[in-house]
Amino acid sequence: MSKRRVTTEDLFSSPASFLAFGFGTGLAPVAPGTFGSLPGLAIAVALSALPLLPYLVLTLLAFMAGVWICQVASERLGTHDHGGIVWDEIVGMLVTMIAVPLSPITAVAGFALFRLFDIWKPWPIGWVDKRVQGGFGIMVDDVIAGVAACGCLHLILWLMPLSA
Repeated sequence: MSKRRVTTEDLFSSPASFLAFGFGTGLAPVAPGTFGSLPGLAIAVALSALPLLPYLVLTLLAFMAGVWICQVASERLGTHDHGGIVWDEIVGMLVTMIAVPLSPITAVAGFALFRLFDIWKPWPIGWVDKRVQGGFGIMVDDVIAGVAACGCLHLILWLMPLSA
């Protein structure tokens, strides 16, 4: 991961860069991945009223677009998976919140679990992160982190259901 700071010039250099840098959240001087996860949570909240199938379709489309978006941005920066590229975190949050009943508690728990898996990178997340390159590689480790976070969140909700 490059230490080069992403600038507003990078952000607005193309629509792909604007999306890759999470609408500007990737410019955060510290923890850009954490800040980049916030728009993902906001989008998940906005989409939470949708039936499951449209939510899944939109998440899949965001992933497929993300492969291209992240590839373009990483090529423009001249480095693989620059910390400022956060579209993968956005999609990872969408994956985390699949079929999760929305509440302030589940939103915070989903965010925390996703960040935990994305930062900690237990197997297979870390293995994939180190071995898969390009836009797909940038995206797929965060999708796996999202799947792990989603699974844990559903398990927690199953073990300790929220009362209405």
